[in-house]
Amino acid sequence: MSTAERHREAASPAASDGRYARSGEYAGDAAEAGRPLWADDPVGRRRMPDAVRNAAVRAVLIVALTLVQAVIAFFCTLAGSWLAFPMVLSSVGSTVVATWGVLDVWVTRQVWNQRNGVVSAPNSTARQRRRERRRARREARAAERSAGGSPRRGAAGQLSHP
Repeated sequence: MSTAERHREAASPAASDGRYARSGEYAGDAAEAGRPLWADDPVGRRRMPDAVRNAAVRAVLIVALTLVQAVIAFFCTLAGSWLAFPMVLSSVGSTVVATWGVLDVWVTRQVWNQRNGVVSAPNSTARQRRRERRRARREARAAERSAGGSPRRGAAGQLSHP
């Protein structure tokens, strides 16, 4: 269905009851035709791992509270309130905690990447694990062949991998 046809269909009085599909088609017609009512678009990036996402949410909350606290300390200072000095001191402490929160996100991400094999650095733990798995698979295949398993044959009666 072309874009022009969709626009014509959307403007028709039959489609005025508000049941529209995501693509602009009338929901009743799409269901009767056996088509899905909507199509999921592929996501641009993969979802962050849970541990990293938790650390990021924690860091955002801490930084937001620190900024609010700094603004309150500033206004208390301008007003000449007695609360200004304690607020400035606590803002300094909150800044240290916020820095720790942001570093926690970075460290959590690095640890997750190292443990789960996203980083492909030469000394990565994941690369070493892949090598060990490959070696184990090769040894298992060699043991299967030596135990008398039938060789795999191609279409011409040849071994598929010489």
